[in-house]
Amino acid sequence: MQLRAYYIPPMSSFSPNEAEASVSWREYPVRPIVGVGGVVIEGERALLIRRGSAPLKGEWSIPGGTLELGETLQEGVRRELQEETGLRVEVGELIEVFERIVPDEEGKLRYHFVILDYLCAVKEGIAKAGSDVTDVAWAREEELGGYSLTAIATRVIRRAFRMARARG
Repeated sequence: MQLRAYYIPPMSSFSPNEAEASVSWREYPVRPIVGVGGVVIEGERALLIRRGSAPLKGEWSIPGGTLELGETLQEGVRRELQEETGLRVEVGELIEVFERIVPDEEGKLRYHFVILDYLCAVKEGIAKAGSDVTDVAWAREEELGGYSLTAIATRVIRRAFRMARARG
């Protein structure tokens, strides 16, 4: 019996100058990519970011990105939130796990992410756009509709608000 080897490309953090070039490894993947996100609730507001690269370039969303090799889910959330928003966060409960599967114009699979979003609280810092983020905003639950979030992001953020209220 002959064993066949396969290559798993390395994943790592990217500097702002490399962010746009880094998109290519996420497009047309050979297997799903694990993504992590953090819904930061501060008082009665949730932190939103405007994405600076595909997918969802220019759209408001939940801060987060891809998990790096050897990183735990919580470590990935902390790293992504610090890179994208400048905040140090405490990672809390899992809010939701979902898939983002996006075909291209020809019907071929362009993106396939399995995303785990966590409820987070600010430990330190002031939110500001970093890495591949072009803007940040704090939004109350009733203001979410003004940000044209995806249906999934809206659902996750609303669930995070409910979880945060239940924690007190």
